[in-house]
Amino acid sequence: MRQRLHAWFQAEGRDLPWRRTTDPYAILVSEFMLQQTTVVAVVPYFERWMRRFPDVRALAEADEHDVLTLWQGLGYYSRARNLQKAARAIMERHAGIVPAKVEDLRALPGIGDYTAGAVASFAFDVVTPVIDANIARVLARMYNWRAPIDDTRGKVFLTEAAEQFLPAEGGRLHTSAIMELGALICTSRATRCLACPIQSSCTTESPELLPVKKARPKVEIVVENRWFPAKKGQVWLEQSIGPRWKGLWILPEASEATGEPAHNEIYPITRYRVTMRVFPTDARRPNWQAFSENELPPMPSPHRRAVAAMLKKRHT
Repeated sequence: MRQRLHAWFQAEGRDLPWRRTTDPYAILVSEFMLQQTTVVAVVPYFERWMRRFPDVRALAEADEHDVLTLWQGLGYYSRARNLQKAARAIMERHAGIVPAKVEDLRALPGIGDYTAGAVASFAFDVVTPVIDANIARVLARMYNWRAPIDDTRGKVFLTEAAEQFLPAEGGRLHTSAIMELGALICTSRATRCLACPIQSSCTTESPELLPVKKARPKVEIVVENRWFPAKKGQVWLEQSIGPRWKGLWILPEASEATGEPAHNEIYPITRYRVTMRVFPTDARRPNWQAFSENELPPMPSPHRRAVAAMLKKRHT
C-alpha cells in the first residue's frame, strides 16, 4: 500500500511552494497559514510573507502591525500572532534555529500535535504520525471506521491507524502522499475511488458516509449594529479589545442605532451566523481614530468588506 501510494504521489502530487523547500521556517509558516484555509488562498500570501519576513529573526523582530497587515484577508488573526510568538520563542530558546524534535516543536507557542508533527516530517523527514482532516478521512475510510473520529475513542483509532501505516523511513514523502490523497482523490465532496492507488486495500463499502463526526452545535443567528463614520476621504474606526479580532481595527459598535441599515454584511464565525448592520453617522468619539480610505489599517475581512461596500455607495 505504501509503495503504491508513494509512487502515485511522486507522479501526481501538486507543485506547491512549500514543497520546493526543506527550510523549517518556511514550512512552519505554511502550516500556520494552512490551518482552516485552502491551499489556493494560501499560496499568494505565503509568497508575499516569505519575501517580507524571510527568516525567523525577521519575523521575531517585526512590528505586530506589519505582521497583521500582511496577514490581512487570511482571517483567524490569532494564527499570525502565535506564529510571531513562536518565532520569538525560537530566537530565545533555540538561537533562531527551528528545532527538529517533535516535543521541542510542540512546546512552542501556538503549535499543537499536528503542526509539530507536520514540521518535523516535512522539514526534517522525521517518521511520525501526522493527522489533519485529509489524513483522518483517508484512514477512516481505509479501515472502515464507522464511529465518530472526533471523540476520545476516535482519536485513539486515528493515532494507532496512522502509526500502523508509517514506513521505517521517509516521513516527508509518506506524510505528503497520504495528505495529498485526501486532498485530491479521497475528498469530502466526492470520492474518486477508481483513481485511488490503494483502492484494492481499502475496506470501506460506503466511502461517502465516512468519516463520522459528533453532532455539531446548532448554528446561532446573531445581529450586531455598527457605525460607519466617514467624511472627506476618511473613515473612523475603533480598535478591537477582543477576544475576537483583538488589536484589529473595526467599525464602531452602534447598539443604539435604529431604522434601516445602509448595508448588511453577513458572515459565519465558528458556530454563529452574523448579520452586521451598518449605519452611516456624523458622530465622532474619543476612542475612534481617523484613517484615509485609501490606507486603512489591518481589519477583519467582514469589516473590510463592509467599509468597501459603504465607500462604493458614497462614491456612486
